[in-house]
Amino acid sequence: MRRLTGKGPVVLVALVGSGVLLLAGLRPWVSGTVADAVLGGSRVVATGSEVAPGLSAVALAVAAAAVAVVATGRVGRVIGLVLWAACTALAAGLTLRVVLDPSAALGPVAARRVGRTGSVEAVAATTAWPWVALVALLVVVGALVLAVLGRRRWGAPSRRYEAPAAGEGHVAGSRGERVSSAWDDLSAGRDPTDVGEDPRT
Repeated sequence: MRRLTGKGPVVLVALVGSGVLLLAGLRPWVSGTVADAVLGGSRVVATGSEVAPGLSAVALAVAAAAVAVVATGRVGRVIGLVLWAACTALAAGLTLRVVLDPSAALGPVAARRVGRTGSVEAVAATTAWPWVALVALLVVVGALVLAVLGRRRWGAPSRRYEAPAAGEGHVAGSRGERVSSAWDDLSAGRDPTDVGEDPRT
């Protein structure tokens, strides 16, 4: 269990879940017939992005929140976890609305296709893809639980590439003198790895 709550496994599981959710949203979710004078009882198929608008954006937000949780400090992790949970709940609401009443979800889509507002009467059923989306959400929730359990053991993000704070721009030399750091050399346009030509050549 300890290995599963590490940063790597957590972000990997979250990205897999959000990726499957994003893919599922692009596939057909609802198929049915519409009793309409213009459509003439024709068959209508709608994708997840049509019957659950915003699902793709929410899936990307879940992935971004997961990355933020493992890449930021303590405060950033808490904010990331809250956003992660909120996005997951929103995605679940969008998906369950379609699963529980596919006919009501298809009606507005069919109306838009004939240039109308509102909804038209439809009789529809879901395909397998909304259920795939729900499974993906369970994976995302599992990753969220792992993140909550493991976040206290995660170290702070590395400061290796951050600019030094005020007063840290110089370091002490061998005789106590102040010498510039590699960061200062880079800021001034000097290559800190350039030590000049070897006098023996």
